[in-house]
Amino acid sequence: MMHYNHEIMPLIIQSDGSILLETQHPLFGEVRDRLSRFAELEKSPEYIHTYRISPLSLWNAAAAGMNSTEIIATLKQYSRYEISLNVLQDLEHNFEKWGKIILEADSNSEQHFILKAQSPEAYTAIKLCQPVQKYLEPSGNNFRLFWTNRGTVKALLIRHGWPVVDQAPLNHGLPLEVFSRFTPRPYQIEAVESVFSSKNTESGFGVVVLPCGSGKTMVGIEAICRLKTQTLILTTNIAAVHQWIDELLSKTNLSPDQVGEYTGATKDIRPITIATYQVLIWRPSKDSDFPHFSLFKENSWGLIIYDEVHLLPAPVFRVVAELQSVRRLGLTATLVREDEQEDYVFSLVGPKRYDKPWKDLEQLGWIAQAICREIRIPITPEYRAILMSGDTRHQFRLASENPNKIKVVKELIANHPNDHILIIGQYLSQLNLIAQELNAPLITGKTPNPQREKIYKDFKEGRLRLIVVSKVANFAIDLPDASMAIQVSGTYGSRQEEAQRLGRILRPKSRNAYFYTLVTSYSVEESYAQQRQRFLTEQGYTYSIEQWGENDVRLME
Repeated sequence: MMHYNHEIMPLIIQSDGSILLETQHPLFGEVRDRLSRFAELEKSPEYIHTYRISPLSLWNAAAAGMNSTEIIATLKQYSRYEISLNVLQDLEHNFEKWGKIILEADSNSEQHFILKAQSPEAYTAIKLCQPVQKYLEPSGNNFRLFWTNRGTVKALLIRHGWPVVDQAPLNHGLPLEVFSRFTPRPYQIEAVESVFSSKNTESGFGVVVLPCGSGKTMVGIEAICRLKTQTLILTTNIAAVHQWIDELLSKTNLSPDQVGEYTGATKDIRPITIATYQVLIWRPSKDSDFPHFSLFKENSWGLIIYDEVHLLPAPVFRVVAELQSVRRLGLTATLVREDEQEDYVFSLVGPKRYDKPWKDLEQLGWIAQAICREIRIPITPEYRAILMSGDTRHQFRLASENPNKIKVVKELIANHPNDHILIIGQYLSQLNLIAQELNAPLITGKTPNPQREKIYKDFKEGRLRLIVVSKVANFAIDLPDASMAIQVSGTYGSRQEEAQRLGRILRPKSRNAYFYTLVTSYSVEESYAQQRQRFLTEQGYTYSIEQWGENDVRLME
């Protein structure tokens, strides 16, 4: 390891706005944690990490209570060289857009809102945004809009480079007498207060970012108990629906007849209703309307919870835009969306209000300490010749299904006799083969729910210590005793998938958790693996890279 003069700072801020952070510097961890509050990690090779400050990252920081003076002070404190003036000016210019367009109630009409431009530049920006003009009516130096266009206007303006600070009133919905039977953790209370505190003029909507295994469901339940209102909860799959129901019934005074399931098989609307995203976006044909969007208006909801909000399907944005008068809570481990529509989540669900670094919770003992290892596996010359033919997609799949991976899986299982292990992958043919070789149960999207839940139950209760799962395991599986995951294949460079898969083993426990990723050496899979790890690297996790030999797994020099 290199030795640094502590007076040489770890940041190099370039004139194009990119920020380089040296990972071997003694201040690396401290600077990384501060940067992550207002900048986005773009690349994370071993020695230099590259960040970039985007308008959206600045507006999220502003919504969470930061100011530009604090951000600039951080950059100046840790920068090795003097910062270019244009970088600071761009930062100030983008940050100052926050709060320059405000949405308020119209005192003369309950059916309208007022869009206020707080500066001449903001007023001009609104006038120049052509797509929004049909929704606005000039009113002196301001604009009026009909209440149903509240979300649409916000979404259009942020796409035009201007965030809207929404201070218009919210409906309280139908009351519900509900109280909790659990003691929330300190950070869970902080998370709820960040969104629903009466001290905040924008109180009532926003996104909470917490790692998997840290109890995001408890944040949602605490919010319900605090607001005491009828609530619609949207989540990823039927298993997640059932987990929400179980937690609500065990952690609150709610009775079974007050909690409803709205899925493909059951459509039961109750004061607390939990639905899947899949049922919402079902329609008879691609040209049909979405019949289940009516669920949003079936009741006078006082709160809508978007679980795993980074997976909110794009078609739902349309109806979410119409529901801006309802209090909203987004829950996620990562705001990264593979479709790059983070700005829609920001505008329609709400900005990031709370973000607790994963490593902070690990140090406090609220999530397990995770050891992440990437194992690079060679292939035979004959297989390489096949692998190198075809396009990138073809090469990636062949690399992912490297036959030598099964040997490594067996060695890892043998080396961890006391761990409860998940083997997770993308390709069903590969997973079927591994399940057969290990005589282990396999769970895929086609596994019937009763069979799936029996396997999970056997795993939880110790009758199974090994299960093979497809990408259905990426989300909302509550397996608290899982202490090891072996990722044999994944979805290209998906950062959100990497975070979710690590999250399967982060429930607090008395032992370390192990996360192994198997990657074919000298293949396109290596570069995709680096992309996948980017988000977790930003959270403070490091991946040791190991090379598999014929008889063992040894650390690379």
